[in-house]
Amino acid sequence: QVHLVESGGGSVQAGGSLRLSCIVSGYTYFMGWFRQAPGKEREGVASISRGGDWTDYVDSVKGRFTISRDNYKNTLYLQMNNLRPEDTGVYYCAGEPYGRAFRYAASMGPTDFDSWGQGTQVIVST
Repeated sequence: QVHLVESGGGSVQAGGSLRLSCIVSGYTYFMGWFRQAPGKEREGVASISRGGDWTDYVDSVKGRFTISRDNYKNTLYLQMNNLRPEDTGVYYCAGEPYGRAFRYAASMGPTDFDSWGQGTQVIVST
C-alpha cells in the first residue's frame, strides 16, 4: 500500500504562488494532482509519468502550474503561480503503479489511481 502525504497549502492573494509537495512511500508510475472546490466534483489538474518526461495539464492551469517529481526524494510537487480565486479548493495527490495507460489530466478520474493523500487546502482571495 502506497502512502501519500501532501503539504504546502495555504491562503494567498490572487497572483501569488504556492508549492505543494506530496511525500510518497512506495512505488508509483503515474502520479497526479486533483482538486475539489466546495460543492464541486473532484477534478484532475496535472499528471506526470514516473520518469518525469511526460506531463499533462488541464487547460485552466497551463502556463501557470508545473508538476514535477523527484524519485530520489520520493516527492511529487505542484508549483502554482499566478493563482486565481477559481484555483481555491482541496488539492490531492494520487498515484498508481501500473503505467498501462497515459493519465491525461482533463479525463483522469478517481478510479484511475489506487493511492490518495489526505488533501491540502488552497485558498486564493481577491
